[in-house]
Amino acid sequence: MNLKTYIILPFLSIIFCFNVHAQEKKLAKAEESFKRFAFVDAREIYLQVAESGYQSLDLFKKLGDSYYFNAQLEEAATWYEKLTNTYPDELDPEYLFRYSQSLKSVERYDEADQVMEKFNTLTGSDQRAEFFMNTRDYLNFIETQSGKFRLLKLNMNSKFSDYAPSFNNQGQLIFASSRGGNTGMTKTLHEWNEMPFLDLYASDIIEKNGILKTPKKLKGKINTKFHESSTSFSADGKTVYFTRNNYIKRKLGGNTEGTILLKIYRATFENDKWSNIEELPFNSDEYSVAHPALSADGTKLYFASDMPDSRGLSDLYVIDVNSDGTFGNPINLGDKINTEGRETFPYISNSGRLYFASDGHVGLGGLDVFVAVQEDGGFSIPYNVGKPVNSSEDDFTFVLNENTKIGYFSSNRNGGKGNDDIYSFKQTEELITKCNQYVSGVVTDAASKEQLVEAEVILMDENNTELKRTVTDEKGKYKFDLECDTPYIIRATMVEYNPTERILATNNALEYEHNLALQLGEGGLTGGKEVKPGDDLAKLLQLETIYFDLDKFAIRPDAEVELQKIIATLKKYPELKIDVRSHTDSRSSGAYNMFLSERRATSTVKYIIEKGGIPRSRVTGRGYGETVLLNKCKNNVPCTDEEHQLNRRSEFIVIK
Repeated sequence: MNLKTYIILPFLSIIFCFNVHAQEKKLAKAEESFKRFAFVDAREIYLQVAESGYQSLDLFKKLGDSYYFNAQLEEAATWYEKLTNTYPDELDPEYLFRYSQSLKSVERYDEADQVMEKFNTLTGSDQRAEFFMNTRDYLNFIETQSGKFRLLKLNMNSKFSDYAPSFNNQGQLIFASSRGGNTGMTKTLHEWNEMPFLDLYASDIIEKNGILKTPKKLKGKINTKFHESSTSFSADGKTVYFTRNNYIKRKLGGNTEGTILLKIYRATFENDKWSNIEELPFNSDEYSVAHPALSADGTKLYFASDMPDSRGLSDLYVIDVNSDGTFGNPINLGDKINTEGRETFPYISNSGRLYFASDGHVGLGGLDVFVAVQEDGGFSIPYNVGKPVNSSEDDFTFVLNENTKIGYFSSNRNGGKGNDDIYSFKQTEELITKCNQYVSGVVTDAASKEQLVEAEVILMDENNTELKRTVTDEKGKYKFDLECDTPYIIRATMVEYNPTERILATNNALEYEHNLALQLGEGGLTGGKEVKPGDDLAKLLQLETIYFDLDKFAIRPDAEVELQKIIATLKKYPELKIDVRSHTDSRSSGAYNMFLSERRATSTVKYIIEKGGIPRSRVTGRGYGETVLLNKCKNNVPCTDEEHQLNRRSEFIVIK
C-alpha cells in the first residue's frame, strides 16, 4: 500500500550540500520531484548520487523514505540501515521507528525490537514506544490470536493496484483499482509510483464461498481522471461516501503548497447511476480527509485525517450524521486508538466493532489490521487480528460480513499479482477482544536449578497487600489470574530459603512468565549472618545495586524489585533501623552532585516509607554527592558510562 491513497503530508525542504556542481543539479531535480511526492523520479536521481560514492544524512533519509512511503519496506531497510549506522548521533528518532518497521518486513524482529528500544530511549513519551515497551511479548500474543481466519481463493486481482473493498446492499463488493486507466485516459500515470489513477469497480459476490465475478466500473459521475477509492454505503444502498482527490465540477484544488490532497464526497443513486456528488463540509484544502466508514444505522461516519488536532501522520475520527443529512463536529477517537504513527482505513461492522489499519500499534511490520470493541461510550484498546490477515508487509482495508463470516482485506505481501491485491477469508474462530491474563512460572533453587515443590508464591498489589496465595506443584510451577493494566508484586518463599520478588506491570498481553529463583539461607532474609551497625543491608541480602540514570533521581523499575526486599527485611525485623546513603558519579559540579544525591536519598526513603508502610523513625537518608567514589573516575579522569554508573548508587547502612 503506498501513499497515493493515504494521507498526503508535505515534506520539509531539504538542501543538499555537495561540492560537485553536477551532483547539486541532480539533487535539485530530485528535490523538486520529492516535493511533488514523485518518489519514483526522485529515487532514480538519489540512487545515481549515492552510487557515485556520495553520502549525506539527507540523501540516505530521502532514499529510505522514497521506498518506505511506496511500501517497499525491504529496500527501505537497506537505506535506513546506512542512515542509522553512518549518522547515529544526528538522527531524528522518527527514522528509528521507520527503520524498525522496515526490519519487520524482512522478519528481523529481534533487530527491530532493539531499534524500538533506542526509539523509546530517545523519545520517552511517544505512545508507539510506550505500546512497544508494555507489549514486549507481542509476537506471542499475535501467535495466540492467529489462525482465526482461513484465506480463500480469489482470482480477480490485476497486475495493477486493487484494494479498499466494501459491501453495498446488492450483494456486491466495491473496490478501487488502477487496472483500466481512467475514463479513457489509459496512459495517464501517477508520478508517485507510475501506476494509472484509481477508479471504483463493482463485483458480484458468490455468497457461499466469497468468490468475485468479473468487475465492472461503477456507473455515473463518480469516476474521474483522478483517484477515487474507499467507499462506504448506507443500509438502503442509496447513498455512498467515497474518497477522491480534491476535484469536483472539473476543478482541481490544492493546498497553499500546491499539493492535491484527499477529500470525502457523498453521492446518491438515482436512475440506475450515481449522481448529485457533493463535497462534505468538514473537508479542507489544507489537510486530507479520507476513507469513510458509515455505522450500520447511518448516524455516525468514521474517517481518517491529518487535521490540526491529529497526534500522528493520520488519526481516526467520528462525526455525527444528522437525520437531515447535515453533520456534527469531528471528534478524535483518542489515545487508545490513535498514535503518533498512521491509523487509517476504518471499518465499522454491523455489531459496532472498529477494524482499522495502523503502524503505530505493535504489529508484524508495515500496516497491521486491529480490532477494538465498543465500551464506555468509546472503544477498547485495539487487538492485533493476527495471521494470516496480518503479515510483515502492509495489510489494510479489512471488511467482514458478520452473518456469513466472509470478508476481504488488501495487502502488498509477496505472492500477489499486482502492487496491492485483495484477499478473501472465512472467519473460523472469534478473536480475542478483551483482556484475559495470567502469570505463571517456575520456582527453583538458585544454585542447583532444581524445581522447588510446595514453595509458597504470593501475589500482592503495589502496596504489598496480599491478594492471592498458592504453592508450587510437583514441577515447581505456579499460576495466577490477573487484571489488566494493573501493577503487581510476586513473592516466592520457602523454609530455609531467602524470599525473592518480581514486579509485574500488566498491559494488554495475554500471558506473562516470571520464573523465581530462591537463594538457600540458614537464618531467613540475611542467611544466618550477624547484623551489626555499619553493615550494608544490600550486601547482606545480596541485592542488585540500586542504580540511578544519569542526572535522574526517580526510582527505576529494576530498583523497585530490590527496594521491596529492603521493605520485606524491615517488616520482618521491627527493631532494624537503616540510613540510606546515595551517591553520584563525578560528572557535573560538586555542588550539583551533592544536591542530586540528596534528592536520590529522599526518593529512596520516600519509597520505602510510602510503599512499604515503614515508620519514618526507622529510615533516614543522606546524599554524599561524589565524595565516596568506588573507582578511579574522579574529575577529568576518562571513564566509560558503565564505570561512571558504578558510582550512581544507594547503600542501606544498618544503624540499629
